[in-house]
Amino acid sequence: MYKSIYLPLDNSAHSLAGVDIAIALARQTGAQLTGSHVYAAKLHDRRFRQMEGGLPEPYKKEDKLVEQREVHDDLITRGLSVISDSYLDVFDARCQAAGLAGRRVNLEGKNWQALVNDIGAGDYDLVVMGALGLGTVSHSQIGSVCERVSRRIGCDLLTVRETTPREDGAIVVALDGSPQSYGGLMTAIELAKLVGRPVEAVAVFDPHFHYVAFNSIAKVLSTEAAKIFRFEEQEKLHEEIIDSGLAKIYQGHLDVAARLAREQGVELKTTLLAGKSFDQLLGFIKETKPWLMVLGRIGVHSEAGMDLGSATENLLRLADCNLLLSARCFEPPIEHIAETTMSWTDEAEARMLRIPDFARGMARKSIIKHAAKEGHTIVTSDVIDSLMATIPQGAVNRHADKNGIPPESLGGAGSKCPFAPRQDQGSAGPQWDAAALTRLQSIEPASLREHAKLRIEKMALRQGAKIITEELVESASRAVVEMLG
Repeated sequence: MYKSIYLPLDNSAHSLAGVDIAIALARQTGAQLTGSHVYAAKLHDRRFRQMEGGLPEPYKKEDKLVEQREVHDDLITRGLSVISDSYLDVFDARCQAAGLAGRRVNLEGKNWQALVNDIGAGDYDLVVMGALGLGTVSHSQIGSVCERVSRRIGCDLLTVRETTPREDGAIVVALDGSPQSYGGLMTAIELAKLVGRPVEAVAVFDPHFHYVAFNSIAKVLSTEAAKIFRFEEQEKLHEEIIDSGLAKIYQGHLDVAARLAREQGVELKTTLLAGKSFDQLLGFIKETKPWLMVLGRIGVHSEAGMDLGSATENLLRLADCNLLLSARCFEPPIEHIAETTMSWTDEAEARMLRIPDFARGMARKSIIKHAAKEGHTIVTSDVIDSLMATIPQGAVNRHADKNGIPPESLGGAGSKCPFAPRQDQGSAGPQWDAAALTRLQSIEPASLREHAKLRIEKMALRQGAKIITEELVESASRAVVEMLG
């Protein structure tokens, strides 16, 4: 768990509540506590100079201005430093009362910038700060310093919303199947053991978006466009398959989470909700009143480099419980995912039976890993084909020699792989003419090209063609593009 905890301090009620939480964690983990306060002497100095034009006339004389500047500079520099020390004295007193030694840091500069720089320069794994500061008004949602810091640091951030401590309330983690959300789960389990609170997991899928989207599309599609888009078929597909499939996927995430928790000796209560993610999570918070909600900084649909995912961003502003933005990533064992979220077609299972027993376990694990990486929940022959196309024959032979396994048991490009479609013994595969190869190379992206190549060769085998021509490539590639959308 946490070994070094950083606390930005401003003596607000939220900041002081954060000190109590950090001390409680440090007493359990032995973490080093660092309290910091930022004062802006240079900012006040500039502001005073800007206001000199509004001084009464007697103070605008040169000797008076010089005197006022000297007095102001001395008072502001020393006065703000004294205030900063006083804030840190409160922190010291609370640490000493708990039998802990806190480290203190005085910083000068723009508050959020100085904090981000200091956090980045240290080896801190948790920042605890108030969601709101001294400048809070009735309509405040999140303090500007807290929001700016939350977007710019790379470690965990616990934002404190509750200023009154309470013994009740669970630790809830929001799951969406991303490594960040599973990382948050592992942190939540560890925290629950430390603070003696129950831990729960909630997952939200959105079955309503497709109805809204299709209603919007229906208003703009012409009759001809609807035929090309196959509007009615697409709508039926979403209603009958995709929406129910989403529920299964997210229930699978919860099932994986429950298994991971049991392995840690924790019973995990799980809840599946339908609707817009942040909206449903807000409702869940209001209904169950957790002490802490743990969220991944980004979610399953976020791109690399994103600072905060949309659900996390909304909850940071609107949730009325403490939030932990987790920077930790964790990927469950592939076997856990396979058992809860993945199935095999009969054809794929039949191909597995053609692999020797001693190699079957390794092959199945490789296929499951590949399918999960590509986002498949059902293993089909095409999934197996796409994996085999990525394995260089040299790597297959080296692995086979090292482990005493026949190369044909493992597969790979050019091998007599038991995964591959059966062919007559001794028959040579179809040859590619130059025009066909040129046409194949024009197919983009590369992943689609490899898929098309496999399809084309299968089609040629079924037709008994010995030469793959440009016309065959053209017809097969159209079929692949239509199938993949």
